[in-house]
Amino acid sequence: MTQTSSARPGLLREFTDIFSKVSAPYHEPRAVVQRRRVVVAVVVLLGAAVLAWMHTKNPGDPAFYWLSLTLAVVWSVGAVAAGPLHLGAVRFRGRNERPVFTGTGVGLVLGGVFLLGGLAVQKVPPLAGQVTAILDYTTQVSWRLVVLIAIVNAIAEEMFFRGALFSAFGRRYPLVASTVLYIAAMMTAGNLMIGVAALVLGTVCAIERRATGGVLAPVLTHLVWGLMMVLALPSIFGM
Repeated sequence: MTQTSSARPGLLREFTDIFSKVSAPYHEPRAVVQRRRVVVAVVVLLGAAVLAWMHTKNPGDPAFYWLSLTLAVVWSVGAVAAGPLHLGAVRFRGRNERPVFTGTGVGLVLGGVFLLGGLAVQKVPPLAGQVTAILDYTTQVSWRLVVLIAIVNAIAEEMFFRGALFSAFGRRYPLVASTVLYIAAMMTAGNLMIGVAALVLGTVCAIERRATGGVLAPVLTHLVWGLMMVLALPSIFGM
């Protein structure tokens, strides 16, 4: 049994404290803040345009996969150009550490929730059709390419949306604002279920970003979740 004391609270209390924490924005010179806001405004429009173009391609079309990698470049270059990125930290068992287990654990739980949701969605033909339209892109090429794209896009999206874009809002509701823009960008794909996934994943990752003060936890969560989606979800839908 976990012993609770004023110096070391119970595990449940520690996890609650981690995810309810609101990290203070990093102090940045005004010039850096202004540059960040200009860069993210341009990049979010450019990335959304590439995403929309990407989804005009049919499953198996090489252009789709090249555009997927191009999109990762857009997000990651935009994130770096916008200004400093931070990994973040959590306080656990009385010490500060990188949120490696936090991000990975949340990704596993979130992936499990989505897989269970997939079992329910497959029984609703209109929604199942939206999901299979996405998964078609994962079954027409080598699984190695699919995994590569899932990895690079998970890292790039989090660097930009939970890194540069989140920071650009400062204290002005960054969690809500960055998540809304993330959903809007993802919805240019024209698929309702991508929007639903963006809402849930974006909210969870934004909470992690706010709690840890950096992008490491969101990156790991998105990475684990994404790999579970491309490797396990197709089998649920018989693909």
